[in-house]
Amino acid sequence: ILSQTLQESGPGTVKPSESLRLTCTVSGFELTSNAVSWIRQPPGKGLEWIGAVWAGGSTAISDSLKNRVTITRDTGKKQVYLQMTGMEVKDTAMYYCARHTQ
Repeated sequence: ILSQTLQESGPGTVKPSESLRLTCTVSGFELTSNAVSWIRQPPGKGLEWIGAVWAGGSTAISDSLKNRVTITRDTGKKQVYLQMTGMEVKDTAMYYCARHTQ
């Protein structure tokens, strides 16, 4: 059984109005065969779906964030990227990437 892992990396904090860029490095599966989502969890609140990149390369972004969020990937590096502009205090959260189960 192959171990399937996703590891987020990026700055621990960003200042208001700055941009956030996070990297999700995956192993044990191919991005060309699996969708990966970005989600976040503000302190004391539930999970919020940010968006996803599908196996074919197209993306979907939450309506509430689509003006600020870009999701891209590099299949060779097995990495998925989250770019979020205009960060505000309300964006304080733990950010995670997750593979979609088929």
